[in-house]
Order: sequence, then C-alpha cells, then structure tokens
Amino acid sequence: MMKIYLETPRMILREITPEDEENLLDLDSDPEVMKYLTLGTPSTREEIKAMLVRIQDLYTKHNNRFGLWAAIEKQSGNFMGWFLFRPDKEQPDNTDRIEIGYRLKKEFWGKGFATEGSKVFLAKGFEEYKIPEIFAMAMKRNKASWNVMEKLGMIYVREYPYDKFPEEIIVEYSIQLSSE
Repeated sequence: MMKIYLETPRMILREITPEDEENLLDLDSDPEVMKYLTLGTPSTREEIKAMLVRIQDLYTKHNNRFGLWAAIEKQSGNFMGWFLFRPDKEQPDNTDRIEIGYRLKKEFWGKGFATEGSKVFLAKGFEEYKIPEIFAMAMKRNKASWNVMEKLGMIYVREYPYDKFPEEIIVEYSIQLSSE
C-alpha cells in the first residue's frame, strides 16, 4: 500500500520503496539532472540500491517523519523525482535543523513543481513539527535552485567548496520558524 506523506494540488509525495529502483535509476541516468550534483555522472544501480537502504533507514530512525519522498504527478500518475526532508548529514540526530531539497526529471523543470513541493515541506516542518530551522543547498552555478530557495523566503547564509568537487562552490540558504 502506498504511504502518502503529503499532497499538493499537482503532486502526491509518498514514501520511496524498493520498487522505485528503476524510477531512481532512470532519474539519475540523465546527465542534465546530475549536472549540479555529480557534474553529469549517472548513478550506478549499486549506488541506487545503497540509497534505497539509506532511505529506509531514515524512515525507521525518524518514525517516517524524515527521509526522501517520491513525487508523483497526479494528472498522469508518473514518477517525477523526489523531495528530500531530513536532518543535516553532518548532524544526523539533530532534528532542529532540517534540510530540504529535490531532484526532478527534466520534463518537470520550470513548471513550479520544485517550489510547490518545497512549500508543503516547509509548512509541515514549521506548523506540525515546529522545526526551528530548515535549510537548502545547491551548487553556486545552479541559478534555478537559487530562485526556488528565494521564492520560499529563504535567506542566503554562506558558500563553501563542494567536498566532492573542490573547484565547485556550494551556496546555503536557510529559513527559520517564525516566533509570531
């Protein structure tokens, strides 16, 4: 049975399961999708299998509150990609600072899906979970992701070298729970 986590007007956001292996492999095989993540190198099947284990571990560790969530287009039922909503990899037990992110197939770019999905995660994080801070990161060259972070009301925090590709720079944006 499909476990729905969130919905938007155009998407269902559900748990990722081992049955999503082909969807994830297809998503990560597009060099343009991977351009700002691995400089275009596709993920291998072994990497996808390891990712699926990490995703299931996140669900278990955090009682299905945090993890990666498959984005399904309501109109077609097609797998669009995923949204990430998890603790910082550097501080995996700290649920006061949560990372938000996404990876979508090229056909869904530029249509507002990244912003639409991210907004419902922000709302859940702030309204239901009372998370003090939610942050996002992207390669400095990835202006489209900057635009999404700014549309969400996130504020530029810092930039630093990307550990996997030291010639690349990562920008970090953040938004904090309003005390109103």
